[in-house]
Amino acid sequence: MNYGRIAWAGLGGFVVYFVMGGLLFAVLPWLRTEFQKYPAVYRSQEGIKNTMPFGMAAMLVAILALATMYAMCVQNGPATFARSVQFGILIGVFVVGSFVVHNYVNLNIGWKLTAEQAVAYFIEWLAVGIVIGMIYRPAR
Repeated sequence: MNYGRIAWAGLGGFVVYFVMGGLLFAVLPWLRTEFQKYPAVYRSQEGIKNTMPFGMAAMLVAILALATMYAMCVQNGPATFARSVQFGILIGVFVVGSFVVHNYVNLNIGWKLTAEQAVAYFIEWLAVGIVIGMIYRPAR
């Protein structure tokens, strides 16, 4: 494995995660306003600001783990755009099933927010998977 590329791929995925998250969850009003309907469930903007450094550190570690998994997947084959899209799709499906639907079951939120989160998180993680795949190249 190419550890330098894993680090760069992880960093690139981290940046894309927060850019896409900012666009999908903060800029687009349809999702932001839906979160505001559940103040007893979700933190306020001030509360999020206070916990954001911990969340950012955890996401960096998580995305580095994904970059490592991608590197392990392409050890015996080429790192292509198609493979990075497949990887992103798999991450998106995993996140929707393990996080979005899981939250719908455990949190007192509506189906509309769940569906909107499913779309937004799938797109966000698809982009992260593509960036990881486009940055990472196996060691020669």
